[in-house]
Amino acid sequence: MRTIMMVAEKPSLAQSISKILSKGSCTSRKGLNGSCWVHEYNGVFHGQTAHYKMTSVCGHVMSLDFIGKYNNWDQVDPAELFSKAPTEKKEVNPKLSMVKFLQVEARGCDFLVLWLDCDKEGENICFEVIDAVQPVMKGGVREKTIYRARFSSITEPDIWKAMNQLGEPNHNESLSVDARQELDLRIGCAFTRFQTKYFQGKYGNLDSSLISFGPCQTPTLGFCVERHDKIQSFKPENYWVIHVKVFRAKENPLTLDWNRVKVFDKDVGQMFVNLTKTSKEAQVESVTKKEKSKQRPQALNTVEMLRVASSALGIGPQYTMQIAERLYTQGFISYPRTETSHYPESFDLKGTLKQQTNCPFWSEEVKTLLSNGINHPRNGVDAGDHPPITPTRAASEEELGSDGWRLYEYITRHFIATVSQDCKYLQTTITFNIGTETFTCSGKTPISSGYTAVMPWQGIPLEEALPVCQKGDMFTVDEIKLVEKQTIPPDFLTEAELITLMEKHGVGTDASIPVHINNICQRNYVTVENGRKLKPTNLGIVLVHGYYKIDAELVLPTIRSAVEKQLNLIALGKANFQQVLQHTLDIFKRKFHFFVDCVSGMDQLMEVSFSPIAAAGKPLSRCGKCHRFMKLIQAKPSRLHCSHCDETYSLPQNGAIKLYKELRCPLDDFELVLWTSGARGKSYPLCPYCFSKPPFRDMKKNVGCNECTHPSCQHSLNALGIGQCVECDSGVLVLDPTSGPKWKMSCNRCNVVVHFFENAHRVQVAEDICNACDASMVMVDFSKTCNPLPADETQHTGCIFCDPIFQDLVEIKHATMRHPMHRGKGARRGRGRGRGRRGPPRKPKDKMDELAAYFV
Repeated sequence: MRTIMMVAEKPSLAQSISKILSKGSCTSRKGLNGSCWVHEYNGVFHGQTAHYKMTSVCGHVMSLDFIGKYNNWDQVDPAELFSKAPTEKKEVNPKLSMVKFLQVEARGCDFLVLWLDCDKEGENICFEVIDAVQPVMKGGVREKTIYRARFSSITEPDIWKAMNQLGEPNHNESLSVDARQELDLRIGCAFTRFQTKYFQGKYGNLDSSLISFGPCQTPTLGFCVERHDKIQSFKPENYWVIHVKVFRAKENPLTLDWNRVKVFDKDVGQMFVNLTKTSKEAQVESVTKKEKSKQRPQALNTVEMLRVASSALGIGPQYTMQIAERLYTQGFISYPRTETSHYPESFDLKGTLKQQTNCPFWSEEVKTLLSNGINHPRNGVDAGDHPPITPTRAASEEELGSDGWRLYEYITRHFIATVSQDCKYLQTTITFNIGTETFTCSGKTPISSGYTAVMPWQGIPLEEALPVCQKGDMFTVDEIKLVEKQTIPPDFLTEAELITLMEKHGVGTDASIPVHINNICQRNYVTVENGRKLKPTNLGIVLVHGYYKIDAELVLPTIRSAVEKQLNLIALGKANFQQVLQHTLDIFKRKFHFFVDCVSGMDQLMEVSFSPIAAAGKPLSRCGKCHRFMKLIQAKPSRLHCSHCDETYSLPQNGAIKLYKELRCPLDDFELVLWTSGARGKSYPLCPYCFSKPPFRDMKKNVGCNECTHPSCQHSLNALGIGQCVECDSGVLVLDPTSGPKWKMSCNRCNVVVHFFENAHRVQVAEDICNACDASMVMVDFSKTCNPLPADETQHTGCIFCDPIFQDLVEIKHATMRHPMHRGKGARRGRGRGRGRRGPPRKPKDKMDELAAYFV
């Protein structure tokens, strides 16, 4: 029997697809990585009995990155990233062991069927899966053994249709994604590294840990700053309008609009008022009635969905896509990433509509449409990718949750509206003559609600009916006055307006637009104000103005739009991958060198908006070189600056920094500082100089004294390390000497915190080693008034893993979990290692310990 391996993009998709194809008869088991499931069943493939294994990945398997040494910001010139720096594919999440998992499941399989999302990113993941499983499949992956399933919704007809019409993965589309990834990596990293290091070393209140640049991100920010500049440069101007009210008999008065609209000179306005006041009656010049219609919407694509979600539902683009993907994987809507706004001829409009007949919110409208006949949808754009976004089955708010229901409701109402009639109304306009001036008033009367029955917010509002009159009728003038008004500036861009601009100028794709908008928010370049308006920060404004000053093309959308067109040509097989990549990199490399040479132009703008680093912060600790006080700069990223030496030293982030007992590092004489994440978290001392420039080869950058391998320093790992972490494989539990009287030790790698010996007077790491587990012994000194030790002892030295006296005095805290440590956990005793030793644990002494160690 042949074995067919099938791979979807997410575990939930794999479950849904296997349930459909197996007709509910599949068996399921968890894969070795603990995140993906494998669903198995027997069926038929190409007319022969076959065994199916359906599993999934969790998005991209691999990511592109530079090889190790080129990730060191201090040792690599950013200019080298354009050409000299080699790249490699790395697992996106090594902890998932996705490649190993796929290989284990694919070993010995005959065929591979790829059920990844049907867009360019999905095609790219297809080839990541192929590369992973190729070495282990039967005879390698040969021609006609790899198949691609193409589908747009997780419905039974669509899934079976895809299974019966298997194709091949599109290598050109995958190459276009590879090209975009490499361009964004090389260009973005080069500019980001240079400007981050240049400006963070000069200004203390930038309040941004990363001053990033992105070929799409920066033009996105440019749109927001352009609107900000228009607001700032706007000069309000006074203007005047004539306000007139007329009435007839006992009818309600009518407010008329002046045909000249407005004038910008008060005296001229007063002149027209005087001319109008010469007549006390308004004569009807004409009455026109015209039937008009409001067109039903086109089919829904991704960009329109994002626009409406932001402007009408108040949901940001990034979160909208997360909700839409969840609705899609659960089978409630079709694929949410599409540029198409035109239903294909084969699309089952009636069948999709019938699914909504029992929903109480729109069942009447749906039944009326089905009985009277649906209207042919408007022609839209066929981008050749996926059908428009539509509901695939009925749902309720209880099933989807609040935000999920709101988005589903709009998608469903929009679909029903596309097959409904246009909204029709009668527009009546009455024209009046008063003296020498002409005035009008208009009103709308609904004739047929059409599609607005399901989209009532777009309906024609019920206005007060205009009086019945004809040419020559006379109305009495009730009021004539000159009203002063003032022009107002435009408002900040809304997310919906920004999405429209990005689509118009070709910045990003329907899938990446939410990501770029989210990035400029996270980078502290813009803030989201009420009404989903994007207000640029000082940093965002200065960056864009600096780019304009040096090279406007870095921020204008023209180059990125041209690059997107080239990437689309790669996807269509009309352009060469390597040529497009090299040509684009050559352009940006020249721009980068010019930017570096002219960065002083942006620096001049920075000086106006931000304070020099020497003027920022408060004195904290002494420099080891000049022995003067260094200033702690708390604005992100936190750092210490010595104005005398003009040196800046990085610090750990997301915690508090304070002076550590005025103690000094024995290597460089810098005063130590203490980093703490709070009373319930971790804390450790560190030397600012060693933190930035590790003194030993086996030390990584940005580590504290709890990982320092100095052989004799009283603050180092060798002096305070107790044993290997009870949770992770690479960490060591290190005593926190500042934690008394609530003593604790914490792992120097993960977030495990061990609390012990509360209210002890003193806790020290002894020189002796435990014979059973190789952990360092701990010496504890209690006071007589608060002493949990037996037999009136106040001092005791023992192993916290093995000593029975210590068992009830030790507990682990891991996140919010608390696990009392007790005897019998052979794994913890066996894994304990003193002071960071990397040797194997000692052999258990007796058969019972051997048995416990074996099973654990």
